[in-house]
Amino acid sequence: MPFCRTKCTYCNFASDVFSKAVFRKYVDRVCNDLESAQASCQRLGGRFEPEVDSIYLGGGTPTILEAGEFERLFAAVSQNFHETSGAEVTVECAPGTLTPAMLDALQACGVNRVSLGVQSFIDEEARAIGRLHRRDTVFTDIENLRAAGIPNISVDLIAGLPHQTTESWGKSLDQVIASGVPHVSVYMLEVDEDSRLGRELIAGGTRYHAHLVPDENLTAELYESACERLEEAGLRQYEISNFARPGSRSRHNLKYWTRQPYLGFGVDAHSMLEAIDPELDAVRFATSDSLEKYVGGEALARTPVTHQNALEETFFLGLRLSDGVDLAGVSSKFGENALAGLRPTFAELQSLGLVVQRENRIQLTPRGRLLSNEVFERFLNFEAAQRTAL
Repeated sequence: MPFCRTKCTYCNFASDVFSKAVFRKYVDRVCNDLESAQASCQRLGGRFEPEVDSIYLGGGTPTILEAGEFERLFAAVSQNFHETSGAEVTVECAPGTLTPAMLDALQACGVNRVSLGVQSFIDEEARAIGRLHRRDTVFTDIENLRAAGIPNISVDLIAGLPHQTTESWGKSLDQVIASGVPHVSVYMLEVDEDSRLGRELIAGGTRYHAHLVPDENLTAELYESACERLEEAGLRQYEISNFARPGSRSRHNLKYWTRQPYLGFGVDAHSMLEAIDPELDAVRFATSDSLEKYVGGEALARTPVTHQNALEETFFLGLRLSDGVDLAGVSSKFGENALAGLRPTFAELQSLGLVVQRENRIQLTPRGRLLSNEVFERFLNFEAAQRTAL
């Protein structure tokens, strides 16, 4: 759901501020895609399964929809898929958008998990990046969600925001721990050309408070302190950016990291399904990242996933998890020869202190989590390195 009340300066997603007149057309298109999902999957060579055990409505800010449009989306899901008993149903929410009507809609649609995009509990930091809420708003929303029977709440925080210091970050951690939420996501600020703040940082300017962004070393220290503090508070790190109390891991996101099939709908939505063609492992397809092109009906972009691609993905996705990658499972799925070909990569990464092998699992070290992109690139480049060696 690509609609927001305001565009945050750090945001690099396909979301923006649009007139509410656009909302209905957009929901119409998403509902049409839900209705034609089976035919689309088969046309693209993916194995369609109508049973779903996870539904995730992200953004943007889904909770700025009118309650009726919100309920229409979930009705389209129910009409075209079979939701299994105990399914996880998550909706992302910006603090301050949980009106009484929206809380009623969440209950009516069977939502049992909410992800709050807080980013910072320090009002000055939140204002600097374009957030419209205050700290008190977050606690009011958490209280109202619990009263509505939705205690499974996740809070997002970002390390490296303008004005952020070791002291202010400590206060944000204090607040999220005090809130008692069962799940916390901690991201380090991404600096790239796809956000206004990122472009200003790259240019060395001062707009959007770019000159007050902590340097990379401090940002890394903030992330490491979050890992320590959250662990001490009983929120165990199970993925690079995610921490949960027992039984509260995000089942939906675990699907991505363990390469289970999923279907995405809406602008810039991505899907991965098991391939019908036995020569392939899977097929991925994606919609346009342009709202105009998506609503206009632009065709899906399809990417075949070879068995070699799947092997690479197994490592650069699975290594995100604290449990790491089960080498016996990899050997069983892809063959012992495939694993043997990766051993030089394992040895190099171990010598650099980026991964460790414990019994039959390979895992990132704390240093490897900070430099995870460098680790993942080794697996992305594995096929090309093999071709060069030949």
